[in-house]
Amino acid sequence: MAEDTRQDKRASFSAITEHNTNGMARTSAVASGKTGASKKLVIKNFKDRPKLAENYTEDTWLKLRDAVGAIQNSTSIKYNLEELYQAVENLCSYKVSPTLYKQLRQVCEDHVQAQIHQFREYPLCSLDNLSFLKRMNRCWQDHCRQTIMIRSIFLFLDRTYVLQNSLLPSIWDTGLELFRSHIVSDSAVQKRTVDGILEQIELERNGETVDRSLLRSLLGMLSDLQVYKDSFEERFLIETNRLYAAEGQRLMQERDVPEYLHHVARRLDEENDRIVSYLDQSTQKPLISCVEKQLLGEHMTAILQKGLSTLLDENRVTELAVLYQLFSKVKGGLSTLLQFWRDYIKSFGGEIVCTPEKDKDMVQELLDFKDKMDNVAQSCFARNEGFINAMKEAFEAFINKRPNKPAEFIAKYVDSKLRAGNKEATEEELERILDKIMIIFRFIHGKDVFEAFYKKDLAKRLLVGKSASVDAEKSMLSKLKHECGAAFTSKHHDPIQTGTCNIYKHINYMQNQSEPSNIELTVNILTMGYWPSYTPMEVHLPPEMVKLQEVFKLFYLGKHSGRKLQWQPTLGHAVLKAEFKEGKKELQVSLFQTLVLLMFNEGEEFSIEEIRTATGIEEGELRRTLQSLACGKARVLNKNPRGKDVEDGDRFNFNNDFKHKLFRIKINQIQMKETVEEQVSTTERVFQDRQYQIDAAVVRIMKMRKTLSHNLLVSELYNQLKFPVKPGDLKKRIESLIDRDYMERDKETPNQYHYVA
Repeated sequence: MAEDTRQDKRASFSAITEHNTNGMARTSAVASGKTGASKKLVIKNFKDRPKLAENYTEDTWLKLRDAVGAIQNSTSIKYNLEELYQAVENLCSYKVSPTLYKQLRQVCEDHVQAQIHQFREYPLCSLDNLSFLKRMNRCWQDHCRQTIMIRSIFLFLDRTYVLQNSLLPSIWDTGLELFRSHIVSDSAVQKRTVDGILEQIELERNGETVDRSLLRSLLGMLSDLQVYKDSFEERFLIETNRLYAAEGQRLMQERDVPEYLHHVARRLDEENDRIVSYLDQSTQKPLISCVEKQLLGEHMTAILQKGLSTLLDENRVTELAVLYQLFSKVKGGLSTLLQFWRDYIKSFGGEIVCTPEKDKDMVQELLDFKDKMDNVAQSCFARNEGFINAMKEAFEAFINKRPNKPAEFIAKYVDSKLRAGNKEATEEELERILDKIMIIFRFIHGKDVFEAFYKKDLAKRLLVGKSASVDAEKSMLSKLKHECGAAFTSKHHDPIQTGTCNIYKHINYMQNQSEPSNIELTVNILTMGYWPSYTPMEVHLPPEMVKLQEVFKLFYLGKHSGRKLQWQPTLGHAVLKAEFKEGKKELQVSLFQTLVLLMFNEGEEFSIEEIRTATGIEEGELRRTLQSLACGKARVLNKNPRGKDVEDGDRFNFNNDFKHKLFRIKINQIQMKETVEEQVSTTERVFQDRQYQIDAAVVRIMKMRKTLSHNLLVSELYNQLKFPVKPGDLKKRIESLIDRDYMERDKETPNQYHYVA
């Protein structure tokens, strides 16, 4: 048959099923091949399960109970663990599982019930809380160890019968349930346990060392028994709330703000460490919220009122960073900090701007203050956009509290930095200073005031030859153009681009004159409109100077027909050669100083009245001129009587004993110093220009709209005008235009205006 099978490996199988008497099916497989031969494969039923011995169940349970008792009493087990496991499996196989489960539960319950006595046998006062906690922990650890070992013996029961009955708790869960119901749920035991844990935590919060592993074990017990939240967490949070509420009130009175902030940060770190070490993770959010609320949330305003100004004044960067970090955790903390930050900047900056005594150093203080606040925003406030914008708003608010003055002083500060002789900064540092000035400049509303003073100072620097660098001048103009538009600087470029050319052309002309002269004359031609207007002053020039002026006038008018020359002696300067006992010196002086000094070629001593008569210099200018020559650092004249101020009746003589280490000496050129009259004149010119701009804006708007109400017209004007203006000033200009018939009131509605074509 094997041979036939090899020839044709295909075969067909059929199942023959027979039924025996006990109801089990017996299946026979019949294989048929080509030869027709067959063979039966018979699979027999299992033999009948052997019956248990008559007392097997009881005897086996007694063995198991003895083993459980030995485990619970921590004594040696008489039987092999494998034998016990097999015994449990045998009982489960013969459907004794329900009885076995009940018996096991009862034995465990009896044992757990007996454990409660060790917590009741002593009066509460005889056992301190720590000893009580250790006893409880030992009981819990023993119970867990015993339950694990019992479960290992009854594992077959746990994985078959218990697993198939969803309503029955596992052996481990049964152990937890029994411990919870008979020990931990006892009111006296639970209270004593929680009291002890809270006492240990309070001791640790007060700086004492506690057994963290004990706390971790006991709190893990409460968590495993599912009583953590109800029995412990609620009381713990109440106690925490009470502790930190009292601590916050006390420390706010006792400590300064930096110390208090570091204390709060340390407390938060400690509480987070407790959560990691022994508290349940579910406690983290309510616990940290509680600490933040009691130590920060309840005292936010008090902290900021008491300490923010001090921290900012002293530039306490570390504490400010801690403050921001802490306030960012509290609801409403950053918004409160933002408001106080804005108020501080307004207050501090307003003091700088509105204190006349600080006018001299106003701009430098503003730059330093801005740098300081920028550093705080960057390094302490995490570059928070809200804080940066609030800083900008605050700067804009306080810098315009005092109209026009900041703009004027910023222009003067720029002038001081761009003058020749400013050795404070290199080109790179000067560029950085100009960039910082532009930041302050952006906050100013009255930019036209800055323009007027800047233009006047620029002209003086160029005319007197005091500009530090043409590149620096162009850089500043470029920044202004970028900030305010091309129209702002269009008239300022011409002096820089054309002034130098005019100077050299006229030097070359005068040097090639046929008539020799001891005086070398340089003339700057200023085109009106591109340069500030100057009030002409008539002075008495020496004949040599007058002659040179006439020669140049003939030359210039011959070359440029239809033009008019007007001399400005206030801007003139000269280099004089002088002889002293020490030797020859060169004095770099203004034209007014020149006229005064040349008088001493004709005489030895003159009174102030004689000098005024001879030179024709206006009295105020003359006093300043004499003061610079006789009362300054380089005293080429002697004043009698001595003193810092020039008074009527003072007499002056040439100081032949004058000594100086330099050959060429720059005597303070007073034309570089702005007089009160010039300042008032510049300010008045700005106000006059503003009136013209308001008039032009009103006419432009009315020409386009034809008819407009007063309120809408004012609103349009505020949108178009680039400088601050009061409603009263606008009303005056409107009335002026009505008087001049540019517009008229509506006859029925006085607040309505009509354009008059």
